[in-house]
Amino acid sequence: MNRLIAAEWIKLWSLRSTSLVLLSGALVIIGITANSARSNVDLIRRSGSEEQRSFIDPMHAAFMPDAFQILMLIAGSVGAITIFGEYTSGLIRTTFAAIPARHEVAAAKIILIAAVMSVLGAAVAAASFGITQAIYGQEGVGMPFGAPGTARAIAASALLAPLSALVGMALGAMIRHATGTMVSLVGLLFLLPALVRGETYRWVAEIGNAMPISAWSALTDNPARPDHPAKYPVTLAEAWTVFGAWALVAVVVTVLVVRRRDV
Repeated sequence: MNRLIAAEWIKLWSLRSTSLVLLSGALVIIGITANSARSNVDLIRRSGSEEQRSFIDPMHAAFMPDAFQILMLIAGSVGAITIFGEYTSGLIRTTFAAIPARHEVAAAKIILIAAVMSVLGAAVAAASFGITQAIYGQEGVGMPFGAPGTARAIAASALLAPLSALVGMALGAMIRHATGTMVSLVGLLFLLPALVRGETYRWVAEIGNAMPISAWSALTDNPARPDHPAKYPVTLAEAWTVFGAWALVAVVVTVLVVRRRDV
């Protein structure tokens, strides 16, 4: 397994675009959150109003949904290409000729991508929180790392990257085509949650609650500034369960499809 993981490591970083995409994506995400915090600080300074200051939620800028959806897309794309890239290039035949145990190949890919994306997610989440709170600290509205809900939000944001990567791998294993995989990834992680966001019917709301982005939103809520309660809210236990269930299903699908389908 160590040699398999080492081989997958070489495959992952042999393309210059991998490091470029991950680095530039991380900088863009951190830049978006930092700019949001800076804009809010400028607004406080211009207005000079205590009421405006009280409206600021320092947790929101650190974990902006728009920014972390970019993280989901990047991680999901990299996870997907580790699978469909070998199928479209034909390299997968060489891989399976060298390692006939296909489940071991799939496991090596899963372990490597999960580890790399966990590091990326942790770095982005911690940097985003630290930089935004440093900016907010200029006006005394920042949050310390030890504030209630902070560790949970950072952990959830860090795990969002490997979760998205595993979902991308599962889709790549099933579809094995670049365009189809990417369209399915966007539809599953972004479009579907938007379609089931309503609260008119409970079953629609529960489908929306079972989406990774909904679980992440619940885990990154600031407990000191609760939002207006939803009609069918996502509890913290349900949110962590959603994270675990999606990751587990993605891993199982990837291994089974790689084992049972022809090259």
